[in-house]
Amino acid sequence: MAEQVRARRLTDQEGSRLQQIVRRGKHGSIRVRRAMIIMASASGTPVGAIARLVAADEDTVRDVIHLFNQKGLAALDPRWAGGRPRLISDEDVAVIVEAATTRPEKLGLPFTRWSVRKLAAYLADVPRPVRIGRERLRQILHDRGISFQRTRTWKESADPGRDAKLDRIEHVTTHFPARCFAFDQFGPLSIRAEHGSAWAEENKPVRLRATYRRTQGIRYFHGCYSLADDQLWGVLRERKGADHTLAALQPIRAARPGGYRLFVILGNLPANKTPAIRRWAARANVELCFTPTSASWANPIEPQFGPVRTFVIGGSDHRTHKVLARRLHAYLRWRNANARHPDVLAAQRRERARIRSERQQRWGRPKTKAA
Repeated sequence: MAEQVRARRLTDQEGSRLQQIVRRGKHGSIRVRRAMIIMASASGTPVGAIARLVAADEDTVRDVIHLFNQKGLAALDPRWAGGRPRLISDEDVAVIVEAATTRPEKLGLPFTRWSVRKLAAYLADVPRPVRIGRERLRQILHDRGISFQRTRTWKESADPGRDAKLDRIEHVTTHFPARCFAFDQFGPLSIRAEHGSAWAEENKPVRLRATYRRTQGIRYFHGCYSLADDQLWGVLRERKGADHTLAALQPIRAARPGGYRLFVILGNLPANKTPAIRRWAARANVELCFTPTSASWANPIEPQFGPVRTFVIGGSDHRTHKVLARRLHAYLRWRNANARHPDVLAAQRRERARIRSERQQRWGRPKTKAA
């Protein structure tokens, strides 16, 4: 059996960055696909479902997860390279990165930021000297994702129960994936031409009408996702509200009528935890697992919204909300029908059997590691 893997717990900064890449990046880019893999894995989505989400092989998904666990967000940028042996070792690169990302004031120097010239001079005098030219120094910093930027503020989750909530989400998605569901609101969605990407003749892009008057209001997609079945469904609503949240959660229990305990992961919004919703959850034997404040990236449904924005919203010009709803539901039907296509599943089974056979021949029976 192939080894089960899972991305480590994300920090607030990592979760926010990955969420930004998935929501705003180009769907076909390597960074977006890898960000979706990491977000989905960190929130408990199985490897098979992630492979179908990004249209990749399961081994590729596992390699990305392992690389993220080792190097963090550097795993978003694959390093395909060749050529002569490097003159700068990995230890030298580590010294360069540590110095470049440390404020000079903390190193006893009388300035608040580095220039390339000052950084190169400092590296030549450290206990482990690194003699490097300015251009090569620029290349190394660029390869490691370090650039000259303006300072910004950042926001960290101030939820006192942050660790406990993340621990609970990790526990239920690891030990009870067949009973786990995720819920969240996606929007706001307005009636306007949305830019996207499409095949077209060179220098003749597809053009969309300009919209200056928007008189039809907004809608929110209330979505539910089943981790075990890899199924996504939902409905458009005019607003966020406790009544709409409850209406979206009730079909989850109806779809699993056995009476056994279910787990629903959802955002930490007031509309998601009203007394009426809590009473329904107690009666229906449903545990509500809330994500920490400012940590919606921990919700397994978040990676699923990336393809929706790309293939339904991007490059669209829906004239009414009814048209948008029809297109959205048509996409969900296609997505759910193709997520577990028999030919795809058969090919995956053959590949897993081949890998399992090779590993047993070379190393003996593999040990299964818990996710």
